[in-house]
Parts: sequence; structure tokens; C-alpha cells
Amino acid sequence: MPIASEPGAGAEPAERPTDAGPVPEFSAWRKGVAGVLAKVRRVEVTELPEEPEHLLDEKTYDGLTVAPLYTRRDELPEQPLPGAFPFVRGRDATRDVHRGWYVSAHFGGADAAEVNREILAALGNGISALWLGAGERGVPVADLPTALSGLLFELAPLTIDAGTAAAAAAAQVFEVLDGYEVGSRKEIQVELGAAPLTSRFAGISDLGLTETVALAANAAERAETVRAITVDGTVFHDAGASDAQELGAAVAAGLAYLRALSEHLDIADALEQLNFRFAATDDQFATVAKFRAARQLWARVAHVLGAPDFGGAPQQAVTSAAMMSQRDPWVNLLRTTLAAFGAGVGGADTVTVLPFDSALPAGELGVSKSFSDRMARNTQLLLLEESHLGFVQDPGAGSWYVEDLTAALAAKAWEFMQEIEAAGGYPAALDAGLLAERIAATKAARDADVAHRKTAVTGVNEFPNLAEKPLSEAARQPGRVARYGAAFEELRNRSDAYLAEHGVRPKALLVPLGSVAEHNVRVTFIANLLASGGIESINPGPLAVDGIATAAAEAGAPIAVLCGADTRYGTEAGAAVEQLRAAGVTTVLLAGAAKAVAGLSESQRPDGFLAAKIDAVAALSGLLEKVGA
Repeated sequence: MPIASEPGAGAEPAERPTDAGPVPEFSAWRKGVAGVLAKVRRVEVTELPEEPEHLLDEKTYDGLTVAPLYTRRDELPEQPLPGAFPFVRGRDATRDVHRGWYVSAHFGGADAAEVNREILAALGNGISALWLGAGERGVPVADLPTALSGLLFELAPLTIDAGTAAAAAAAQVFEVLDGYEVGSRKEIQVELGAAPLTSRFAGISDLGLTETVALAANAAERAETVRAITVDGTVFHDAGASDAQELGAAVAAGLAYLRALSEHLDIADALEQLNFRFAATDDQFATVAKFRAARQLWARVAHVLGAPDFGGAPQQAVTSAAMMSQRDPWVNLLRTTLAAFGAGVGGADTVTVLPFDSALPAGELGVSKSFSDRMARNTQLLLLEESHLGFVQDPGAGSWYVEDLTAALAAKAWEFMQEIEAAGGYPAALDAGLLAERIAATKAARDADVAHRKTAVTGVNEFPNLAEKPLSEAARQPGRVARYGAAFEELRNRSDAYLAEHGVRPKALLVPLGSVAEHNVRVTFIANLLASGGIESINPGPLAVDGIATAAAEAGAPIAVLCGADTRYGTEAGAAVEQLRAAGVTTVLLAGAAKAVAGLSESQRPDGFLAAKIDAVAALSGLLEKVGA
């Protein structure tokens, strides 16, 4: 059943008209696009499609089209205000504009007194929500009262992360709350964090489903606002899921929880036992649309179940662990800023920014934990207190692009949820491997884009820094999260091992042919490409053919790359290859495509070609193998 079939639940994206429609400037813009595309492609305008702007369309991993321009032609019906079904614009109509979203941070550690000091200090410096690890994930359960000492629970929502000890941790929290005096107990917000279904996907130990249902039934009787279950969509994201897959799988898991709860609670109470956690990435507009679409999806579930007023489940945003890099991790500060921006603008109730060095073991960079935590906290505080992003709810509303992307993403996520339901529901789909299979396919597509450098991971497959200190053995161990740049970082690990053994990095000689104007673009491209695989470039400057042998002998590198213009290759590449081989270079490559030297004899042809669209991971791995790395 399409989303549009439910009254008020939103609509599928409308078809875009093929004519200029009501936008008089559109025809002029289309003509300008055609002129530019014709020039770039070196064709006549008449050779382009009737709607040339579609050549600029981009596809997401969900198959959704992102157009180059949105106009009134793409306008969709206006959504209700925040706090009203279907909650696309936000679940809270009266959110404090001076607070904005809740700024959350994760706390853990075995010393409850020290954790308490960290919590109180963070609250004094801008944190407004707590995410506390307990049991095997942090503070010993028996010591939770110590960790929570001195807290004003009505001011700072509390989320517990205790895994298999969730019920025991809840009992400790309830005991603390029973002795806490407050005017209105409903103002106290607690999430107990039980997540058996999503944890099972990730292979993480958690409370059993039966125990979780009992915990929810107990929580529903509390006077405080307590939610027992967290539908953790980040586990799908961390495995490589697309946005629609993360949302669709989370909704399917939420439905499975509601079915389990239905034997003990009515639907309204059951709905109020769930909250959602989603990943926020540095694709800011996709993140804005994701959180808006997630609320629309869950609102539709509540509507179908006959309780539309209870469809506004809280959302916690956590900046993506998958987008975080180990190499040049300072770039993560920029990534998390964009992610926090997208989550906040998208209407997340609580936002947690991961520390910029979270993909590395503690202390790997030589900076203190307090520094990393402060940078994560201040990322949000700058957005809220200096950029004032919390002053307006859903500032993306009315944007033709944001509204279109929200509707399209919601529709695609609903389709994925329906596929899971058709397979027998979330538990059955999980057991059958359907979830893992679909998500693995998306991960493979993303990995291919990163490998071909179609998707840039700054500091990893673009603009790498070979002067970085090698990572420790602990940092090189594989983890649960499918990080985007992991394949390139593994190449860098191999280079580091070679450096440790030989005292130098694997090297390649660049052979710039012709003037700087001729070879500079390709020299820069190749140096950047080689560095992303941990291979150091030796650039002797412009070389004439008769000087190549001397340069090769001085460099002592087993690999050489010719860099120049195609016209220069036609006259000098063959002789350059012969000079390099005579000088003992075992692998001679050319920056560019094979067609540039198609006329050369077999003995004069390079051993390979490094062009923009190659599988860089495979090519660089092969080069490292050639030098024994």
C-alpha cells in the first residue's frame, strides 16, 4: 500500500512536468544548462536530450533522484505544524526555542564517582541530556545511584545503555527516582535502552525480548515518562545500509516490538514505550530528510493501528560512526558538524556528536578524552547558541528540495518495510538473511564508489597526509562498523608496516614530461592517488627523455609513472618507457587512458594505466604487492 493512500500520512513525490510549467524562468535556465553541457561534452546542443538537465541528476543508494534544480513545479502540499499528525515537522509543538534540541553525550566507566564528576561538569558546560553506560557497558549496576547523584532529572533526560543488565539497571534508576522529589513526575524523561531486536542484527548482547516486554509493562506503570525500548537504526547504518533501509528496517523492528507488547499493553501505551535512534551523516540535506521521513513513517504506523495521536516517538540522532576516519581524524570535526546540523534542522529531539577520534583507541592521537568530549559538545553548542538553529522548528519546511526528498525517502523506506513484512516480519527476515543481504548489496555499491574515488573521503582517498604517525596495533584491528574509507586505510596500514620494516615508505618515481602547464594536473592527480595507498611520490621536476634514466637511478624506485599531456605521450612515451626499463624500473605506468599510446609497439607500452575511473583500491593494492608491502 503506497504511503499516499493513508489520509494525512504524506504523499509520494509528484511527477515533474516535462514543460516549463508555471516557472517562466525555467526555459531560460534549461537553455543555459544545454549550452554548458554541450560545451563540456564537445557536442552540438541538438545532440543533447530534450530535457538536458536530467544529465545532471544524481541517484542515491536508494535509487532516488536528486535533481539539479527545484522550482514551484516540485511543490508538495504543506505539512501540518509541529506537534500534529503526521509529525513530519516535529513531535513537540512547544519545544523551548532557547534550548532547541537536547545536547547529549555518552558517559561510561567503572568508577561511578568519577563518572558522576564528569556528568556534573558536562551539565555545567552545556550538556542537556545524558546517555549513561551501565553493567558491562559502563558503571556497575549497583553503583548507578552514585553515578546519578546530584542530578536534576526533570531538566536533563536520561538514557540508559546497559545491554543484558537493562532490567537490573532500570530497577536501580527507579529506586533513585522513588526518593527524588519533583513537582511533576511526568517532566522526568527516562529511556531504558533495551534493544534486543536491533542488537541481534549487529551481534550485540542485549536483554531478551520476553524480559524487554516485562520491563516495558513495568515502565508503563511509572508516573515518570519512561520508555523501555530503543529501536536502534544505527546498527543497520553501521553495517552499510542506505537511509531508506535504515528507516525501513527500524520501522519493521518497531512493529515487531508492538506485536510483542500487544499482549500486555493497549496500543497507545505500547507506542509510548518506544523511542528511535538514527545515524546522522555529513550529507546534510539527506540527514534533514531522513529524520523528517522517519517521523512520517512511524506516524503512519500509529495511524493504521488506530492511535495517530501517539505516533510522535522521540528521536535520538547519533553522528555516523561509519563516516568517521582513522586517518586525518581532524576532518571528522567537519563531518560531525554537518551531521549535527542536519539532525538538528531535521527535528531530532536529542543529538549526540561522537568525539572526532572515536574511530581510534583512547589516547591514540595524544589528546585527552576531555578535549575530544569538549570539541564534540561545543560543536552542538556553536550551532545552537551562536547560529541559533534551535530558534525555528523545521526550518527546511517549504523547501521544494527538502520536501521532495522527504516524501521520496519515506515512500522508499515504506517499501523496504513492506518487503520485510512480506518475508514474515522483522524476526523472520532477520533469520532468513534478507536484511543482511539487502544491506550488504548497498555496502558493496558504496565501497565501489569509494574505491573508484567517485565518493571522496577527505584525508583518506583524497588529500591524504603521508606524514601522519603510523597507527597502533590496537587501531588496526577490524571493528563492527563498516567505515567508508576502511579499504584505503588498510592500504595505509600496509605502508606503515613496510615503513617499520624498511625505514622508508614504498616509493614511486613521477616522470613529468613537457612543461609544467602540460603535466601539472596529472602529476597532482597521481601524487594524491599514490599517497592514498601509502606510496610516496618522488618528483624530480620536468624531465627530458635523455634525463629519465638518471632520475630513475637516483630515485631507486621500482615503480614509475609517466605524467604529461596526451599529445606529449604520442611523441615521447615510448622512448620514456624504454629508458625507465633500461634503468631497472620494474613497473612503468602512465597517467591517463590506454588510447593515448595505442600506436606504440608492445615493448614500448606501459605496464598499466592510472586514470580517474579506475578501481584505486585494487590498483594500489597491486602496486604494494609489487614492492613487498
